[in-house]
Amino acid sequence: MFRLALTAPIAALVMTAATPAFAADARLKAAVADPTRGAEHRARDAHRHPTETLTFWGLKPKQTVIEVSPGAGYWTEILSPYAKATGGRYVAGVADLDNPKLSAGAKKGRADFEAKYADGRFGPVAYTNFGPVAKPLGAPASADLVITARNIHNFMYQEGMLEKSMKDFYAVLKPGGVLGVEEHRADPRAQVAGVTDGYVGVATVVAAAEKAGFKLAARSEANANPKDTKDHPFGVWTLPPVRRSAPAGQPANAAFDRTKYEAIGESDRMTLRFVKPR
Repeated sequence: MFRLALTAPIAALVMTAATPAFAADARLKAAVADPTRGAEHRARDAHRHPTETLTFWGLKPKQTVIEVSPGAGYWTEILSPYAKATGGRYVAGVADLDNPKLSAGAKKGRADFEAKYADGRFGPVAYTNFGPVAKPLGAPASADLVITARNIHNFMYQEGMLEKSMKDFYAVLKPGGVLGVEEHRADPRAQVAGVTDGYVGVATVVAAAEKAGFKLAARSEANANPKDTKDHPFGVWTLPPVRRSAPAGQPANAAFDRTKYEAIGESDRMTLRFVKPR
């Protein structure tokens, strides 16, 4: 696990790097505004800022975009239609079916995800295996943009997974390609040992990406939330959208008062843009 402090040059870059001057195009705005997106996803737009975030990461027409661990498909329902409208390609990096140790739950999660988007109503979704022993995400230097949103803490729970993931991202990206990271942010306090509360230090992410060869290009505050005190009884999962009211694995506590946590909203998150050097 990385526990490096930011060096002075990196710290300066993180604090002063300007947001790239990309303009959100009409097709991205249309994909975000599409009423056929899941209601549960559209309800989170105020917290996830999809247009601002994807614009910051440099999403453009005709790109090959790989999203790893897409969860319930929040970004899928924006990126797949956008790719279809602009001549691009959207690839979901999901549970590695070639892994003999893959859990039944992970297999079901992938099957459910594929079934959810099988009708193509949001556009074609391609798939690639992703996991601790998975093969490359695609042909070397074949992708323009790789996205990992709110996943870094999960990678850190598996020995070597963060390092392997960064290497895989680097290998599949074209020179000049972008790695977009969104993650629950521990700063300004220190990262908790074992990341047991789900909050990751910016230095941890920067160190892991740079070790793989990436260069930090810029940081956005699009997903910042100054109301997040980061001292919740069940970690970041106390907040929406998980809304945990008891320790993991235990039944929900109906008496738990959620008022404070609903007022906070979703977590404070870093949003970083890394580039693979040309």
